[in-house]
Amino acid sequence: MEQPEGFILPGNEEKACKLVKSLYGLKQASKQWHEKFDKAILLNGFHHNGADKCMYSKFTKDFGVIICLYVDEMLIFSTNIIGIVGTKSHFYLLNERFW
Repeated sequence: MEQPEGFILPGNEEKACKLVKSLYGLKQASKQWHEKFDKAILLNGFHHNGADKCMYSKFTKDFGVIICLYVDEMLIFSTNIIGIVGTKSHFYLLNERFW
């Protein structure tokens, strides 16, 4: 391993960098976040999509909501604004309770 250009310390040219945090730990963090999100969203009456565990849906007599997760992005679709506002307000409450 070579030191990057511009970061070579005189007298320490043969030293290498030490990895402080492994990439494996970073992968586990996203898995744990998804498990918390999954538990919280299912408690609010959402259901998993049968084909994809990153899609959730909730249908009532007043509205239908579909949530799609992809890495660190979230899309919320609804049949009307009431469903979106209600879902977003639930997330604000979850922030206080779970995170």
